[in-house]
Formats: sequence, structure tokens, C-alpha cells
Amino acid sequence: MPDVRLVNVTKKYGKIVAVDNVSLHIYDKEYFSLLGPSGCGKTTLLRLIAGLVHPDEGEIYIGNKLVNDVPPEDRDIGFVFQTFALFPHMNAWDNVTYGPRVKGFNVKKAETIGHEVLEMVKLHQRLDAYPNELSGGMMQRIAVARALAAGAQLLLLDEPLGQLDAKVRNDLRYEIRRMTKDLGLTAIHVTHDQSESMVISDRIAVIKRGRILQVGSPKELYMAPKSIFIAHFIGESNFLEGYVSSINGKQLTIELRGGTEIKVIQQNMRKGEGAVLAIRPETLVVEKGRKKKRNSMLGIIQRTTFEGTNIRYEVKLENQDLVVVVKPSMIEEWLNLGEKVTVNFSPEKIRVFAYPEAGLREELTVE
Repeated sequence: MPDVRLVNVTKKYGKIVAVDNVSLHIYDKEYFSLLGPSGCGKTTLLRLIAGLVHPDEGEIYIGNKLVNDVPPEDRDIGFVFQTFALFPHMNAWDNVTYGPRVKGFNVKKAETIGHEVLEMVKLHQRLDAYPNELSGGMMQRIAVARALAAGAQLLLLDEPLGQLDAKVRNDLRYEIRRMTKDLGLTAIHVTHDQSESMVISDRIAVIKRGRILQVGSPKELYMAPKSIFIAHFIGESNFLEGYVSSINGKQLTIELRGGTEIKVIQQNMRKGEGAVLAIRPETLVVEKGRKKKRNSMLGIIQRTTFEGTNIRYEVKLENQDLVVVVKPSMIEEWLNLGEKVTVNFSPEKIRVFAYPEAGLREELTVE
């Protein structure tokens, strides 16, 4: 089974650098996601691995084999496109068995493979149906089945769920992961959907403007983002601006706008340095009334939104910053619009970053 390695890979289109000196190791049998905003280079990276485009610089290995000059059909890969890319004149059976037949398998072996993969994607009863007779979810299942039937050991998925409605998309992403794990395949999944990548991936590479910013497990990226952009792009964060007013051992004091001081855990900052606090909405504790105490700020509920399992509060703090607080909706008592509250901050749950040279707004830009 293959691992995939990219060593200092660059791809340019004229003056546009789509992939910028990327080095990456995707392990054997791993479900790996390339995550980033539209136009960040993730699809180009996938097409480089597939051999559909060639790198201007660097090396690409599948297994221990350098594949820079190996054509796509000889890379032992299956490619699943966002647009399904099924043959419209072929029924489900013929689409799925196309790969084995092209590879010269005998009829019996091709039929055995076809039945196995159609059963796996739960479409064995629709083998006579043509693509225009199938739903979007069914067509994508056929596309996955076709890639599996071709005997691919490396499955490449380019926004495979992007054209499906939310319920089908949620169900199918788990099915694709299950199938690849059951078959022991290596899968590389391109998506711009953060929640999708978080629930299906063993590891994720976050990409911005052709560069990989961080690689890690979903938990690592969420709990320990290495940049403001990742804290913003993976999940949701509140950002508060200030500067380091004092340092006491492992503890920093950050003075925010309006003079409010917040204690945080030391994260290699210097006294007087500009800082940005990144705080996940679910880590904030909000209480009724004004209870001024250490590591807290007073505020007023500006908006409440019911989101099913959660309720979302937007709170304007006394220094005029706005923060979002998310709490389970099954709590006994909700807070009301206009209610005065106290927001409490936990030092160990706050990430601190040096203030970016280009400014916070530029750092948060996803394009």
C-alpha cells in the first residue's frame, strides 16, 4: 500500500504560484485531507499527485517510486471528481466495470469485482440504471465504486461531496471513509469544508496561497493552532487585540482595549509586544449579572441565536469588543437579549499570538 511524499514541489501558471515549495508526507492507509479556501492550490496539489499536471520544481513519490514522469494511468490511483464524471451512455454496471475491462481482466474477474464494489456502496439493485436516472448521492457512490473497481491503492477525491445536499453529504462522507479503511487504501481528500475535513480525516494539511501552514490531526489543529489564520479557519474563534503589559514566570498579562487585563499562559512573548488572543466560543463562561472578578469582563447580550443543539450569544463587552459564546441549548435557563452578564476567561484555554505585521484583518483574509 502506498505512502505519498512531496519534496519541495512548486507549480506556477505564468506569474501565479499555485503550489509554493510544498513538502508533505502522507502515510500508508491514512485518510488525509487538503483543506483551504477556494483558489489556495489544494486541487492543483491533488492533480500533481495524480499526474494530471507536472511540477515545475521538486519531486513526487508514490511508495518509493519517483513518479514525476510517470503518466496517470500507471500511478495506480483512483480519482473521484466533484462532477462525478460518469459515462452518460453507460449504466451503473458498465461504469463500474470499465476499469477492470480496460485493464484486460477476464470477464469473470471483472464481474466479481463489479458485484463486490456495488454491494459495498449499497447500489447493487441499481446496476441497470443510467447516470441521469440516479440521484446525486447515488452518482457519487458509483464514481467511488468505479475508482475502487479499477484496483487503485491510492484514492484521490477532489471536492467529492460539493454538489450534494447537506443530509446526503453528511451520510456519504462517513461511507467513503469506512470503505477506504475497510480496503486499507490511502486516501487524499480535497475540501474547503472545515467540518467535513474534521470528521473524516486522520490528519489535515491547511493550505493558504499555495503554502502549507500546518499539518496535524483534527484535534491538534483545533486545540493548538499555530497561526491566527488556522484558529480562524478551523472552527470559530474570538479575537481580542492588546499588548503584553507584564510577565510573571509562566504567566502573561495582556492589556486589552479599555485597560482590561487578562491573564494567559506564557507563549514566548515579550513585554510590550502587540498580541492577539484567540478564544474558542465554547470555552467562555457567561453568567447573569455584573460580577467583576479576575479574568472577567462585563457585557450585554446583543443577540441570541438558537442552533438546535447549541445556543449562540453575541456579547458586547465593556470595552466595546464583541465576543461569541456558544453553550448547549439544553441548559436550564437561557440569557435574554439586553441582559447584563459577566464573561469569564480561562487562561489555559486562550491562545496568544504576536500581532501580525500586516494587521489582524489581513491575517484573517481567506483568499
